[in-house]
Amino acid sequence: MSVGSRRSGACLCCLVVLSITLALCVFGSALFWKLNKGMRLGHGSASCPPCHCDCPPPLSLLKIAPGLINLSIEDCGKNDPDLYNEMQKQSVDLLSEELKLQVAVAEEHLRHMNATHREARRVASKYQREAEKCNVATETCEEAREHAEALLTKEKRATLLWEQRAHQMGW
Repeated sequence: MSVGSRRSGACLCCLVVLSITLALCVFGSALFWKLNKGMRLGHGSASCPPCHCDCPPPLSLLKIAPGLINLSIEDCGKNDPDLYNEMQKQSVDLLSEELKLQVAVAEEHLRHMNATHREARRVASKYQREAEKCNVATETCEEAREHAEALLTKEKRATLLWEQRAHQMGW
């Protein structure tokens, strides 16, 4: 048996034991309390005696904050003129105002996008001009190299000719 299969078998065994333990913890505690409660009901009396409490009655909203009862939705924002104007608007007015805001945001986004596009085109043309300058400089250098190569070849021929003449004269 290989080491990998022993490990997978051991892991599987551990997972099974862990899942059984978790299931017993979750469901066992609920069953325990249910059975324990059922045993107590069987041994005790069927009904509980009435509780005798001397608790004060719950406080009413009127006693806690007497001014709250006078508030209503219609009174909301009467003291604040801006809030009152907003509360008086109809839903059509609110929707048209929301549409105007969305149009303004869209126009601002469009302006920003156009400005970004213009800037990108400007930078692209700048890089295009720089690339053209580099191409012209490369062509000039290539022409100068070819010219220098031609002069070097001509100079080598002249040197070879003078060396031949020198050898002929015995130098």
